[in-house]
Amino acid sequence: MDEQILALLSTEGRMTNAALADILGVAPSTAHARMRSLMERGVITGFHAAADQTALGRGLQAVIGVTLRPGARHESIRAFTHHVRRLPEVLQVFFVGGSDDFLVHIAVADSSAVRQFVVERMSAHPSVASTRTSIIFEYHRNGLAADFD
Repeated sequence: MDEQILALLSTEGRMTNAALADILGVAPSTAHARMRSLMERGVITGFHAAADQTALGRGLQAVIGVTLRPGARHESIRAFTHHVRRLPEVLQVFFVGGSDDFLVHIAVADSSAVRQFVVERMSAHPSVASTRTSIIFEYHRNGLAADFD
């Protein structure tokens, strides 16, 4: 039942408890108890609004792979993370293993804004050794991952 609740809420996060109970075929008190349990156990960590970036004038999205300079890695990772998470263009930040250290998902108005972001916000940061930009043609989200610190 917990998996059904999570599947339903991932498609409609504002579903009422009564609607949830009706779809699951259980009493509203049962649906409420299961929801409360999921939240108390930290399985459901919050509810999020999905914004249409195009409607906000930010119709071009890109993912920027960022490689940091070698040396003082712990400090540079912390400094870069602190810097990038506060930028208004940034939708998501991933600290990854592989050829990149970070993947930074942005939404901006147009290609010149992507260029400006990469040159002024990423490449100009003292910890950044290189960047690699990929334009997103189509975007679909199945769910939200947990936040990381």
